[in-house]
Amino acid sequence: MPGGAVNRNPTVAYVAPFALYVGLLALPLPPLIGQTARFALTLAALALLSWRVVPWRPSYPVASLAVGLAVFLIWIGPDRLFAYRHYWLFENPITGKAVSALPLALHADPFFLTVRMLTTAALVPVIEELFWRGWLMRWLVDSRNFEKVPMGTYRPAAFWLVAVLFAVEHGPYWEVGLLAGIAYNYWIIRTRNLADCILAHAVTNAALGIYVLVRGEWQYWL
Repeated sequence: MPGGAVNRNPTVAYVAPFALYVGLLALPLPPLIGQTARFALTLAALALLSWRVVPWRPSYPVASLAVGLAVFLIWIGPDRLFAYRHYWLFENPITGKAVSALPLALHADPFFLTVRMLTTAALVPVIEELFWRGWLMRWLVDSRNFEKVPMGTYRPAAFWLVAVLFAVEHGPYWEVGLLAGIAYNYWIIRTRNLADCILAHAVTNAALGIYVLVRGEWQYWL
């Protein structure tokens, strides 16, 4: 049973949905099928395995909203002000390119856009915060019993390694990904409540999604 697996190994609840999502990203599926499968299967894994560890009550909702908006501005600011995204540091075989691979037909597909927005604004913030700041940041402090490490415990090595890996995850947007990782890491230390980080992350992603749809800046949805 899923509950038994989680009880035997609490890491499953924090890691499995994120690992499943990343694994599905690696499959060569058509965009519409891939997006729908990632949303449905990851949501199912989250509901089956992680429901007991997901916090839903932020301690500082207004401040978390402000943090999320600030990270959104950090994300789009450099491109708006300096337009350096095609410099070799951000466009190379390692980081990839900030170019959307979405077919033009999906830019106006209501079903696809709804699923994509739900994924980016509601699902991804939960699975990423469970993994990065709910699990890895604590696991790096005590790998044998991470659950005993209080949420938001600060250790320099854990803080910076998570921030750097979060940056790597975001490919050609690694530099703003690093700043976002630092901001979210600081916020978990400040609030000691993962729900605040989930809310901040959700606000960032929702604002970015709206920005993509309104301005047609599809390169932000790689």
